[in-house]
Amino acid sequence: MKVFILNGPNLNMLGEREPAIYGTDTLDDVESMCLKRGADLGLEVDFRQTNDEDELVRWLQQAGKEVSGVIINPAAFTHYSLAVRDALAATKLPAIEVHISNIYAREEWRAKSVVSGVVTAVIAGCGTYGYVLAIEALAKILKGEK
Repeated sequence: MKVFILNGPNLNMLGEREPAIYGTDTLDDVESMCLKRGADLGLEVDFRQTNDEDELVRWLQQAGKEVSGVIINPAAFTHYSLAVRDALAATKLPAIEVHISNIYAREEWRAKSVVSGVVTAVIAGCGTYGYVLAIEALAKILKGEK
């Protein structure tokens, strides 16, 4: 089974941007962690990052035709992108929203996710390990386990 792990704006700056909040792992570190855990669970992981809302929407449209599930960290798009939300909903796929920090314990504007209403689950505040948790959860969902 193939899954997309999609990352939104500024996540390419992991390891450099606000390490007190986002940690010191780079996006390459996260990708390596995800590819390894996905392979352990029999998942083919396609890991991507973009700073472009249009590109993220196109990837979600592609996902609906090519993969079994989606893990997404929409980053700043979380809070306002109805285009990302609608594209994600249109996939009709199991999807897990991931946030490295606990968006609900930060600034008030970060606590609102327009995406959360159309995903299967949300993982926030577990650092980059949240991606591993999301892969494990998605693998169980795709295998029909509870």
